[in-house]
Amino acid sequence: MAGQNKQSNNTNSPQKRGKKIIMQNRKARHDYFVEDTFEAGIELFGTEVKSIRQGSVNFKDSYCYVEKGELLVTGLHISPYEKGNIFNKDPLRLRRLLMHKKEITKMNSYISKDGYTLVPLSVYLSGSRVKIELGLCRGKKLYDKREDLAKREAKRDIERHIKQAGNDV
Repeated sequence: MAGQNKQSNNTNSPQKRGKKIIMQNRKARHDYFVEDTFEAGIELFGTEVKSIRQGSVNFKDSYCYVEKGELLVTGLHISPYEKGNIFNKDPLRLRRLLMHKKEITKMNSYISKDGYTLVPLSVYLSGSRVKIELGLCRGKKLYDKREDLAKREAKRDIERHIKQAGNDV
């Protein structure tokens, strides 16, 4: 019985460690085939964390690369915190992503393959930490995008007809 009480008071239980998505990069899923996803921490300053909690993140033209054994993200725009005054940093500065060395070398081997890139897919809070989801992506051609759009529209039409048939009965 004592073990049950001890387990329910654990602050690291999955129920208490929620995952709150701050922003998603929908354009990445439109422009790329996402082959695999990875989770990384991101090195931030205090005012940047406060700004992210407010949802002031923009993924436009952002991507990741490996340089000197470190994983960096460029083009990730985090708006300056309104009340941050002198502590605000450059919104477009390079930010280091936090992963194990083995994972970084694995990423570098993937990126070095022809046609692959590493793109931020979402920024979210995992407990009190800011995390970033990275996607190993391969670019789509225009005809691939049209094909995906046609599939999505066909799926919507089917669901609409099923719903109407259910209402008629």
